[in-house]
Amino acid sequence: MNKTIIVTGCAGLLGSHVSRYFLQENYTVVGIDDLSGGYKEFLPNNKNFVFYKYDLSKKNITKYLNKLFKTHKPIACYHFAAYAAEGLSPFIRHFNYTNNILSSVNIINQCIQYDCKLIFTSSMAVYGAQKPPFDENMIPSPTDPYGIAKFATELDIKVANDQHNLRYTILRPHNVIGIYQNIWDKYRNVVGIFIRQALNNKPLTIYGDGTQTRAFSDIKYFLIPFSMLIDSFDQQIFNIGADKIFTIHELAKTVKSIAEHHKFNTEIIHLEPRHEVQHAYCDHTKAKSLLKFTDNTNLENLIHDMFIWAKDQPNRETKKMKYEINKNIYNYWK
Repeated sequence: MNKTIIVTGCAGLLGSHVSRYFLQENYTVVGIDDLSGGYKEFLPNNKNFVFYKYDLSKKNITKYLNKLFKTHKPIACYHFAAYAAEGLSPFIRHFNYTNNILSSVNIINQCIQYDCKLIFTSSMAVYGAQKPPFDENMIPSPTDPYGIAKFATELDIKVANDQHNLRYTILRPHNVIGIYQNIWDKYRNVVGIFIRQALNNKPLTIYGDGTQTRAFSDIKYFLIPFSMLIDSFDQQIFNIGADKIFTIHELAKTVKSIAEHHKFNTEIIHLEPRHEVQHAYCDHTKAKSLLKFTDNTNLENLIHDMFIWAKDQPNRETKKMKYEINKNIYNYWK
């Protein structure tokens, strides 16, 4: 039996962990990443891991992907590559849609052509500002260009199934954290932002009053459920993530406490609010029932482990974003 899979975004949080899991299960993993949001140091070191530094949004990428799929004959493609920055996406609309839709279309085309199952990572952002907890039966109503891009890709995948019998499963994870996360990007991942600020003895910056609520998920509980999708659960959508809800202020206090335990000095300050969904978390009944998903995220322990890991990391470079729209941009991003 062929045991080769493709993982896009393999240098990011989800991709690096999923790649390592499948390598432990004796798969060959073909990784694709342009290293704009992930880092080469986060890639697995394994003889069965093959890495291609490809930008999936480039116009000439089709010929390279065609050769890659033809050579490796993958049975499944886990498509994690994306630039997930809901708050920034209104100011980088062209980049957002190019990076998150057109890149995905290039992968979808190859999966159709080579009868490769697609496991697509969408986002909780597709639900928008509806009343949580969000469940899979809700009609998506995204409120930012990032969520729009994810929902548009979901629709395209469904059309590809209708017209070309593309096998697919769609995942909607939320607020996933762990080591191998990009904590250097100032626009996304509130946990990473707080940890980076604390390590530099800078204030933890909360947008607004901090009453926004989220449920933060430990990546390690996703791996077995994700692995079940290669052979099963076609044409299904799954929310997946933690159940316990925290305010952003509670999160900041947790990071502050851990930082102070390690002799770092920080404080919590509040900045102008940004356009965001105030309360966002999901119902995971379907994943628990069908994928046997169990979440045991302990946020304090997880952040402590991330802090220890981050403390030993160099101050890495991150992609410098060029604003396409300057109107109404927040003061802290100017």
